[in-house]
Amino acid sequence: MLSSSGLRRAAAAFVERVRGGDLGSLPVIVGLVLIWTVFQAMNPVFLSSTNLVNLTMQCAAIGTIALGIVLVLLVGEIDLSVGSVSGLAAAVLAVTFVQLQWHPILALLAAVAAGALVGLVYGFLYTRFGLPSFVITLAGLLGFLGLQLWVLGDTGSINLPFDSFIVQFAQQMFLPAWASYVLAVAAAAGYAWARVLRARRRAAANLMSQSYAEIAARSTVLLVFLTASAWYLNLSRGVGVMFLFFLALVVVMNIALTRTRWGRAVYAVGGSVEATRRAGIRVDRIFVSVFVLCSTLAAVGGILAAARLAAANQSSGAADTNLNAIAAAVIGGASLFGGRGTAFSALLGIVVIQSISSGLTLMNLDSSVRYMVTGVVLVLAVIVDSMSRRTRAATGRA
Repeated sequence: MLSSSGLRRAAAAFVERVRGGDLGSLPVIVGLVLIWTVFQAMNPVFLSSTNLVNLTMQCAAIGTIALGIVLVLLVGEIDLSVGSVSGLAAAVLAVTFVQLQWHPILALLAAVAAGALVGLVYGFLYTRFGLPSFVITLAGLLGFLGLQLWVLGDTGSINLPFDSFIVQFAQQMFLPAWASYVLAVAAAAGYAWARVLRARRRAAANLMSQSYAEIAARSTVLLVFLTASAWYLNLSRGVGVMFLFFLALVVVMNIALTRTRWGRAVYAVGGSVEATRRAGIRVDRIFVSVFVLCSTLAAVGGILAAARLAAANQSSGAADTNLNAIAAAVIGGASLFGGRGTAFSALLGIVVIQSISSGLTLMNLDSSVRYMVTGVVLVLAVIVDSMSRRTRAATGRA
């Protein structure tokens, strides 16, 4: 049972972190609530279960690409070619699976391997020759777009079989209602257990740790949110397996960033490359691993996008794919200055981006309005990040 004194201490600790400039995901969550409130007031269909199911499915592909962008932002770099890499992966998948008649698993592996190879090349050029990531990935944006067109050939478009597992996974696979509730309970329980273990470790080391009251409060809120979300989505088609796959990637990457030596090194490099090098960490390896993961996730996102469309064509990965992925990472809380952000930045950011897109589409507004609104939200996110950095610097926090 939660004691009132424990809750007061948890609330006081939260207020203290906010005053110190550690806003976390608060600005994104507040902004998302405002966006949903406005669009629901303008069109009652916006928060319908059917529309929210569609929104979650739309988040998976670009959200996966944004997850890779979060990684490069954490080390203070950028990748401008994720759209082209995702399009190239989609082309490789379509050609190997449809035209060359490869087994689906081999075709998927080939597409993912193409993305990993791109990241390896970027890492080599960055660490060996010291080229700025902006220049390397800008060249990649153009070069791999051309390679994508060459792989597709004269047809320019290849349809994926609707009865294939790849397309079924992206379009028609949804969890049974009971499974979604079990998963919600398991996720909340796993979160609580992980927090308790972390609190115990910190207490044993005589470090400040999260109180059990705060852990219980957060876990309860998470359980209620996940269960209610599953119930509401089940009023329509339910929880999409492709969206769950994206969530699983976010959770795995969050664990890698917060629970492994590699993850701590990533944050250290983003804070200060020279200090990290002097601490004995192989900085070059960290940069290479981040570029490889970013391009690999871009390839996975391209595969998901092609599967949802049931086709790969010349426009795969084009249009606003790059901009939305980068905007999602920044809006979600990843700092352009490096060293700050989490894997969940990709999730929060892409939900904001897709909410804006869905809301404006329901209002029958032109795509030009969506670009302008997204641009304004992006600028506001950077302003919040910059102001929080100044606050932390003024209060002496890292």
